[in-house]
Amino acid sequence: MDPYIFGLFTIAYIAIFVWGMAKHKKTASAILFLVIAALIYDNAILALGHVIGEGELLENLSYGRFWLHAIFTPTLILFSLFIMKEANLHFAYKEWVSFTFGALWVVAMIVEYFAELSGLELAPEESYGVLSYSTTEAASGPPPMILIVLVALLIAAIMLARKRKWWWMLVGTIVMTIGSAVPIDIGSDAITNAFELVLIATLMWTAIHYSNDRPYRRF
Repeated sequence: MDPYIFGLFTIAYIAIFVWGMAKHKKTASAILFLVIAALIYDNAILALGHVIGEGELLENLSYGRFWLHAIFTPTLILFSLFIMKEANLHFAYKEWVSFTFGALWVVAMIVEYFAELSGLELAPEESYGVLSYSTTEAASGPPPMILIVLVALLIAAIMLARKRKWWWMLVGTIVMTIGSAVPIDIGSDAITNAFELVLIATLMWTAIHYSNDRPYRRF
């Protein structure tokens, strides 16, 4: 069942990407498109694992999943800063805020490299019908990089909710935070990806909303 779910997720991300390309005004928050492209790749490889088959090709494609995740997911920290600036929040224009978010981005990538990529070894695994190559090390809670990203997203989401009364980014971030923190056993590995899809949809909606040259007063 899970391969079909990941296939649906792939289609959903493509739809979000196309929606964004049609509606987004290509401001700095367009960095979100990089994250979505990586998620399209990630879910497509999971959906097509059995079609590709066990072997060197699927293994190499799976290494790509891990590298794209490590490179592009931390850019959501920069997205958080950019979206606050596009909403014209005074807070986001303070030098220490830009420096802090930039530093968090760098730290998140470094942490992800040493926590996940350094010495990365993959082995074939089948779970709920999905054939994939996964890390041989057992996971122990949410990756540190994800926690850093969620903190940045929460800060931006709370500021937008307080100052602009825009709640959707906060809703998506809370959903993703709960999904990362609370183990949910429903007979599928796709549940975390579902929470991720909700987050990305709300981020794209937010990016489209604030990229359309709305005349906000800075405060």
